[in-house]
Amino acid sequence: MYSSFTIARKYVQYWLTASNRKGHGVHSPFVYDFIKHVLNDSSGHPFYKEIEQLRKNLLKNKSIITVEDFGAGSTIIPTSKRRVDAIAKSSLKSKKYAQLLYRIASYFKTDFILELGTSLGITTSYLANSSNSVKVKTMEGSEVIATIARENFSSLKLNNIEVMVGDFNKTLPQYLTENPIIQLAFIDGNHRKEPTIHYFNQIIQHINESTIIIFDDIHWSAEMESAWEEIKNHPSVTLSIDLFFIGLVFFKKDFKVKQHFSIQF
Repeated sequence: MYSSFTIARKYVQYWLTASNRKGHGVHSPFVYDFIKHVLNDSSGHPFYKEIEQLRKNLLKNKSIITVEDFGAGSTIIPTSKRRVDAIAKSSLKSKKYAQLLYRIASYFKTDFILELGTSLGITTSYLANSSNSVKVKTMEGSEVIATIARENFSSLKLNNIEVMVGDFNKTLPQYLTENPIIQLAFIDGNHRKEPTIHYFNQIIQHINESTIIIFDDIHWSAEMESAWEEIKNHPSVTLSIDLFFIGLVFFKKDFKVKQHFSIQF
């Protein structure tokens, strides 16, 4: 992981070189519409307050739990005791980006969403609100954390979420066998190059030209930046968008020339 100073320096560099939020200089109609209708959508929704109140409660939760973590690829980190508030502080996607993920899923009318990395379920809850018909399959390595997430879904009255618990190296192939086409995937389960590329290579066997794959923390470390470069240059990817803390890849065949955009967000 990069130091806070290095990430801040990289963010400044990104901000100075990225396209602005007004879409000036963006010649792709698809990306211009994405900026206008997704990035710049400031609409509020009643469920925002409910989810953010849940986030506040988690950030105040001093309970200690014992966690089994599969975060380092297929290697199980020995069980450790952690406080819920510490997990919430370190692993939950910020309100800004969680709400953006909701808008992406809503704008592209996604009916089936795959999430790798449930954590305490805040981002999952946003995704589950993206439409009346959406179904979310979310994967979590720790049974204890998954139990808390399920309790959170219940408190928000969300019944369109299914949690799969276990090592992603086992749960992801199982899911892909049962679900041949992926519409939207959010990869937030491992911040190392090899596992990230491995998940990507599995998922692209189950895509069509409407599929969107979103990667978290693409500038979190040198490894993740290397993974992002490899992913966006993959022959199947026709368009990529770098929002610094997340990266999106698209597979639309009508994009004849591969395009990459960095956009201020």
